[in-house]
Amino acid sequence: MRFPVLWRPPATPTLQPVRASVESSGLRSQHTVAASVSKGPTDFEECKRCSWFSSGGPREGRRPSHACAILTMLLSVALGIVFSCTAVATERAADANRGAPAPLLNYSWISLPPEHVPYFLHNNKRVAKRCRRDPLCPFKDAPLGLFACWGYEKSCDPGMRFSYPVCTRADSGWARSLEAAQELFWKQADFGYVKERLSELKTLCKASKPGDSSLRCSSHTRFCKATNLYLDLRRPSRSHERYKEDFIQKGEIGGHCRLNKRALAAEGEHKSPLQSWYAELQTYTELDFHPIEDGHCDIIIEKPTVFMKLDAGVNMYHHFCDFVNLYISQHINNSFSADINIVMWDTSFYGYGDLFGETWKAFSDYDIIHLKTYDSKRVCFKDAFFSLLPRMRYGLFYNTPLISDCYSEGMFRAFSQHVLHRLDIPQDGPKEGRVRVTLLARSTEYRRILNQVELVNALKTVPLLEVNVVDYKYKDVPFLEQLRITHNSDIFIGMHGAGLTHLLFLPDWAVVFELYNCQDESCYRDLARLRGIRYVTWQKMDKVVPQDKGHHPTLGDHPKFTNYSFDVGEFMRLVLEAVDDVTHHPKWPSQAPRDEL
Repeated sequence: MRFPVLWRPPATPTLQPVRASVESSGLRSQHTVAASVSKGPTDFEECKRCSWFSSGGPREGRRPSHACAILTMLLSVALGIVFSCTAVATERAADANRGAPAPLLNYSWISLPPEHVPYFLHNNKRVAKRCRRDPLCPFKDAPLGLFACWGYEKSCDPGMRFSYPVCTRADSGWARSLEAAQELFWKQADFGYVKERLSELKTLCKASKPGDSSLRCSSHTRFCKATNLYLDLRRPSRSHERYKEDFIQKGEIGGHCRLNKRALAAEGEHKSPLQSWYAELQTYTELDFHPIEDGHCDIIIEKPTVFMKLDAGVNMYHHFCDFVNLYISQHINNSFSADINIVMWDTSFYGYGDLFGETWKAFSDYDIIHLKTYDSKRVCFKDAFFSLLPRMRYGLFYNTPLISDCYSEGMFRAFSQHVLHRLDIPQDGPKEGRVRVTLLARSTEYRRILNQVELVNALKTVPLLEVNVVDYKYKDVPFLEQLRITHNSDIFIGMHGAGLTHLLFLPDWAVVFELYNCQDESCYRDLARLRGIRYVTWQKMDKVVPQDKGHHPTLGDHPKFTNYSFDVGEFMRLVLEAVDDVTHHPKWPSQAPRDEL
């Protein structure tokens, strides 16, 4: 932008013209005043001395020079133009923002792994429809849910399922053909399990009109969904028991709906703290008032709420039964928003020790609420479900009977992806020319590797292997860091113990090596089959040496209560077999070198 020449200085003294430049954007400006004279002080310096530029004007008794006045005038004009341009530009930017198209939907709540988005859209037609019409939808590259399906949907083509089990043979005790074996495993431990639970849902308390309450449950009240639920905790009979079966009395839980008392009473066969919700719901009462509309609630919870009864929070194997069943429950409920409350149902006065508390962030944006928080109040929940439980009969994954010789990259893989995505755990590999080996050490009294240093030194003689020894003490290694290490391991080695539950978060191409299973053969082998990764364990019993017979506090001799030494040659043979499995996996980069063994 050029400014008109407003003034020409006299011939003597010579004064250079004032220059002012303004960036064409109008958002930033630069002002330059350059003046020089052939001799003596510049008029600019004189202006400064007379304080003409100060807020108080010229000093009393002095008049600014002609040049000073002109300079000041030009600066004022330039500044006025700049501020005017800036104001106009700001107004135009605001107008532009007001005119910019807005998304038809706030998509930020759909925080899912990219691979899961098509399946989510298949089950949420309204969101998929808006996304198709919305040029700003971030899921334009997804097939918008037209064909992809988890497998439990009524309209799902079996060929479009998220996954399907692989069986190497048919166990005659379970199935007569490979196809029958695959279908059975899918129902036992994959998304067919969700389909089975969905098919069991029945209405136990029916709403008569909009605004009424309702209660629907799967068989044996293992999963239940409630609306406008009334819970009276004004007189809680708390004790040292975490799951007191008579904690809720008649009239203290219920809703305004038509209760099928006979149907509810028939669901009590599995009554047990971590197997069923029957103890909590057996006194569900048909109320003669509308809890919310008639003002019978001290607190009204608008946000969707999940009730959970939790297993041991200090043991990863048991606690992740809680998380896996919460994830499965979300599929049953078709709801994956983290804008929910999770209420820990606990009838004791105690808190809950949780070594893996960061995992809750994968499911809720808020802290877990202990039931005792609501003591002395009548609480009404507009929308709630009672999650599947961690130790159900034929549940997942504690006490899960599985058909042999089958595995799946289905529901447990989806769980792993979901948690890793929500917790923002990155995958930094595979590394070209390297296989990352993580050995999980134990600082516990039992099941330690007595010749661990010797085994690690043997691993380090193989140039291909990048060896890392870790001890997952929660005080030293935060759980999210544990997950990062595990997820970036190609081979994960450890003794039998809850730490091997980390195999859930290994990459798809990884191998888990249970160094010695301590005669508990199925536990982590089956968990690896659920996750769909390769499992290896010690094979030659003459090449492992126990420290002694073991010292169980009540049972006497026991293989889990001692320590072990391992033959180095046999150990390396098994590790190199695992390396071969990793580097030949379909998801391992084909260009990775395989000749360094």
